[in-house]
Amino acid sequence: MSITFYMKRSHQEVVQQVLNALDVYRRAVGPQALTSYAHPYDEDWYELDDKGWAYIRQHMLEEPAAYPWLCQSDSETLGYEFNYDGLMLELYEKDPASQVSFFLPTEYLEEQGPGRVRELALELAAELPFNSGHAGLCFHFPDTLLGVTRPIRDLSFRYPGMDIPEARFITRTIGTRVDGVHWLNFLAPPVLRELGGAAGLRARLHSPGTTVQELDGERVLVTLGKWPEAGDTEQGHTLPAWRELARVLEPWLYMNRPKEDGFSEEDMRRWQRRFLD
Repeated sequence: MSITFYMKRSHQEVVQQVLNALDVYRRAVGPQALTSYAHPYDEDWYELDDKGWAYIRQHMLEEPAAYPWLCQSDSETLGYEFNYDGLMLELYEKDPASQVSFFLPTEYLEEQGPGRVRELALELAAELPFNSGHAGLCFHFPDTLLGVTRPIRDLSFRYPGMDIPEARFITRTIGTRVDGVHWLNFLAPPVLRELGGAAGLRARLHSPGTTVQELDGERVLVTLGKWPEAGDTEQGHTLPAWRELARVLEPWLYMNRPKEDGFSEEDMRRWQRRFLD
């Protein structure tokens, strides 16, 4: 599972809030969940001992931009993970945003239940000045390995509720747009305002199990059912609640993801529009 937030703010504007959210995540998953970090300069892996944590905090607080990658293990077995792209927005010509992602293994969902995952997402959201965010099931893979997305092409069309995480590669252009539809969908201005706020959303969403929860600071959480779902198009499980929300959000959806390895340009277009067409 992934929990991701986008913020139309430069790194130094949000770094303390991101560190606060990281502390929330660590308390939730335990001190041993994150044990390694990729050094931002030589890209080698180092132990996240006390010295490692001190370095990460110092690096994030002092640098004008920061891109820490912390994980459970530097092996190919992926579980808990923290990714952050803290940008200097003024350096980019298009429409950038900083982003932060927290990953959970499905075992956490199974052991703790969807209510605890939703509660954790809300706790993280409370720390961050997000413009949009989401949480749900995803294909989790080391994005540094070439060809890793080829085997998931067919699976991604069969299971539309499974996201293909690309947060680190779309931050330069996503701005305040919304990165798809998921089990949990966090919305804030300007998109929420253009939708007519929480009341405007509620008036457009009618699927059983869909809820719109108002949060502090003119923000909302749209939850699509009690549990995250993968769907299965071969079995006719097309996730109608996801499709309904996608139609509502269509004018604000981000549709410029880079082409995945193993996907044609048409494949990528179809996958991004899988809840719309």
